Amino acid sequence: MSRQYDYLIVGAGLFGATFAYKAKQAGKRCLVIDKRPHLGGNIYCENIEGINVHKYGAHIFHTSNKEVWDLVNSIVEFNRYTNSPVANYKDKLYNLPFNMNTFYQMWGVTTPEEARLKIEEQRRVALVAMKEAGVTEPRNLEEQAILLIGKDIYEKLIKGYTEKQWGRNCLELPAFIIKRLPVRFVFDNNYFNDKYQGIPIGGYNKLIEGLLVGIETKVAADFFDNRTYWENIADKIIFTGKIDEYYESRFGKLEYRTVRFEEEIYDTANYQGNAVVNYTEANIPYTRIIEHKHFEMFGQEIDRIPRTVISKEYSTEWRPGMESYYPVNDNKNMSLYLQYKALADKELNVIFGGRLAEYKYYDMAPIVEQVINIANRGL
Repeated sequence: MSRQYDYLIVGAGLFGATFAYKAKQAGKRCLVIDKRPHLGGNIYCENIEGINVHKYGAHIFHTSNKEVWDLVNSIVEFNRYTNSPVANYKDKLYNLPFNMNTFYQMWGVTTPEEARLKIEEQRRVALVAMKEAGVTEPRNLEEQAILLIGKDIYEKLIKGYTEKQWGRNCLELPAFIIKRLPVRFVFDNNYFNDKYQGIPIGGYNKLIEGLLVGIETKVAADFFDNRTYWENIADKIIFTGKIDEYYESRFGKLEYRTVRFEEEIYDTANYQGNAVVNYTEANIPYTRIIEHKHFEMFGQEIDRIPRTVISKEYSTEWRPGMESYYPVNDNKNMSLYLQYKALADKELNVIFGGRLAEYKYYDMAPIVEQVINIANRGL
């Protein structure tokens, strides 16, 4: 029996939209559905006061893969935005990622050698303390972080922020969460090492709309509200939702962290002078403030719009009905996910893709790269 579509794509986020784009190029008939009232998934932007507001948290595209960069720029031109976050600890500002500017702000050191000696001195103290406790490997995130960067930076710039983010004491968090930290002994505030970086000119909606040109879409359409119907209109399904939900939580529910956003509009052209400011004290309830205009406006252009929009981000424990943002990749949840993955691997006509379907945190570029790889294997 010939079905109406070659692919039903469940979820109109970056994975779903990119897959639809590549499938259309291959001559396939696609329908993209999303339970939200808009396309774009978590990269959706809303225009407020002439500013593209990232409604589900800040998204910065970065990659060293030229094929990925060329693909997204063939849809919409990207700007020159460079992610250079700032950390606020007790009203003192520190540059991120940890670099010579940070070390100067923290200790007054001015050379890489001085900075290395300072960090090494604090690492030695931590190693001695662990040895006295009879342990050779870090037992938790706190011990791991201090071994990597020293006590001062850990206590001011990592501890409070991380505990707010995870809702748990650093002594209770596994060491593997922070196996690596970007540490640079140069005066460079660029957070990413990638060759290419930027934001779509006009916002991420331009990227999604461009990917989905000529493709049938339906919003406010929940796959699970009419599952039998949706499963029978296409030869194959691309599923980007929660893998445990697809399998009706037969082994139990996977856990997530979620984020709550508080938007505020100010009668000022420039609220904090930077797109991203982290608040690393434990007693400040939000983890960071995003000022959205800085993603797309630079220099004096910022003053062109006399108002600004900020979002305060609050990291909280996920409960049913909330948006699922970050998988909790501890042993319990990963063991549960592997049970679902074993089922998914046996599916002949369903492809699971994206952070919810793969229970994995993804940046945007690897999502695009993954879809390119799937397409190259043949759609």
